[in-house]
Amino acid sequence: MDTFTIPKELAQKDDLVIVPRKEYEALLELRRIKEFIPTAAQRRALVQAERNFKRKKTLSYNELVKRLGLAN
Repeated sequence: MDTFTIPKELAQKDDLVIVPRKEYEALLELRRIKEFIPTAAQRRALVQAERNFKRKKTLSYNELVKRLGLAN
């Protein structure tokens, strides 16, 4: 088993995180993904969809498929 000595100044400042290399590389990959920033119209549409959901004016996936005539 390997032994590591961690400098006290790192441990005291909460500046030390130990993560397996593959997980670290996966986290680095996430930084490359561009964050979605909705437009004003998309935000308004989301607010409207949330209102409809609260008022129970929505359909489940199965209900939608049935009403569109796509069900077997």
